[in-house]
Amino acid sequence: MSDVDYCELCDLPRSTCIHGNPPAPPPPSTPTTRATPVVRRKAAAPRVPGSSAASAPSRVVRHRWTPPDVFAPHILEVLREAGGELDQDELFDRLETAMAERLGDADRETTPEGELRWRYAARRARQSLVSEGLMTKGRPGVWALS
Repeated sequence: MSDVDYCELCDLPRSTCIHGNPPAPPPPSTPTTRATPVVRRKAAAPRVPGSSAASAPSRVVRHRWTPPDVFAPHILEVLREAGGELDQDELFDRLETAMAERLGDADRETTPEGELRWRYAARRARQSLVSEGLMTKGRPGVWALS
């Protein structure tokens, strides 16, 4: 090999040194286009009570899976029927039965951690009920009303 084949900075062959093999350039970015243009609306004027202006329709938000706040009243009802305290697995079984019509296919998928999405949402609902004072933390694995 000749001197040209060696790196002047590290004295290694250019084929093995980091100076002779720079990283590949990033792929060219392609501009993204939207299928439909974004329409921005002006903020609505504050509504004055008693005015005759027509009220704007409320926006309906469609969730892919059932949000935790939907579970809260059902959890309280299941606990009331059971006397105020249930083992977590028993509560999940009764809650699934009580909400069978409400739970969709997306609710029965698993989270990245491997837990059913509806059970994760129910646990989040429990956390909010505990913070509101309607439930107590109690013992591990046991859900109880306060």
